[in-house]
Parts: sequence; structure tokens; C-alpha cells
Amino acid sequence: MPKRAKKEKRPIAKIDFKPYGLEIKASRTKQKESRNKAADALFISPRYLANIENKGQHPSVQVFLELVSRYHISVDQILYGNEAADKSTERRQFEILLDELTDAEIKILTATAQAILDARADSEGEN
Repeated sequence: MPKRAKKEKRPIAKIDFKPYGLEIKASRTKQKESRNKAADALFISPRYLANIENKGQHPSVQVFLELVSRYHISVDQILYGNEAADKSTERRQFEILLDELTDAEIKILTATAQAILDARADSEGEN
């Protein structure tokens, strides 16, 4: 029986998960959730979560999906950066907050956003 030639590995760029870990950590701390509480809720060890957050350890697909869902993080933003993301994580998190507001509260935010845009237009017109 002839010896098989060694099969070459397909060259694949490894995804850098450090930005993902930092995003998870930022979102978790923004929600004032401890690492222990998050790890318990996800049925993983706090050390595993710490390694994902701080060292960019590649999580399992299941843990990745649970973290993205739990913290409303854009997968496009993680994989392709802010330039390619349909919506940033901040926008997705803001939309979730908007769902909790009444129509009257949304009118206040709308007026505030419009005032910010008007102020920006005024300052750009001065330059």
C-alpha cells in the first residue's frame, strides 16, 4: 500500500478574539454584573470567562452565541470591526433601552437628539 502524501493545512487567518473579550467585559461591567454572576448564568467557570475577556481566548460556539445574545453585541462588529458592522453594539444596546421607554420619554429623547444635531450643524456652519 503506497504511503499517502502529507495533506497541507488550509491557510485560514485566525480571528483575533481580544476585541471581542474587551467588548464582553465592557458590556458586562456597564450592566454592573460581576464575572461570577455572569459565569454562573452561563454555566461556565469565572476563569474561562476571564480568559475570554482578558486574553482573547476563543470561546466555544455555544458560549460565543450566549455572550453575544446576553450583552446584545453585534457579531459583525466583532468579526469585521466597526466599519463593516450594520449596527454597533452601542446602537443595539440603546435600542433595547428604547423598548423600555414610554412614548412620552421617547419624545424627550427625540427632541434631545434633534437639539444635538442642530448644535452640530450650527458649529459646522461657523467653521
